[in-house]
Amino acid sequence: MLYGLILTLLVIDGLLLATVVLLQSGQGGGLASLGGGTTDLVMGGRQAVTILHTLSWWTGGIFMVLSLVLSLMASRSSVGTTEVQQRLRNVPAPVAPAPLGNTPAPSTGAAPAPTTGAAPSTTPAAPAPPPAATKPPAPKTD
Repeated sequence: MLYGLILTLLVIDGLLLATVVLLQSGQGGGLASLGGGTTDLVMGGRQAVTILHTLSWWTGGIFMVLSLVLSLMASRSSVGTTEVQQRLRNVPAPVAPAPLGNTPAPSTGAAPAPTTGAAPSTTPAAPAPPPAATKPPAPKTD
């Protein structure tokens, strides 16, 4: 409740700050004054303090204070999880695709038997030879 109120005040103050700054008259010259002339043209002469000038300082200060308060409130509050975050946490992990080729699928049974000290080979296993061709039975001759 308080967070929403301060956020609303911050938005209103930001709109007021933008309006006040845009309503102020410029110091004149702009980039055209960089070609020469006195420092008054480059830096701008001393202007009278107007209500717009005072309002811009006040609204800028209020904007900074409200932003600081909102950031402190957000860092200290415990933010709950959204429905999307909960759904993403409940999604099962993707399954690895099955390997292609003649390699056997990994077994989900017991652990493989320990090796007898021989280093595992890094070369792929050769494919099994095709089954031997059987001869058809010879025709009987009587």
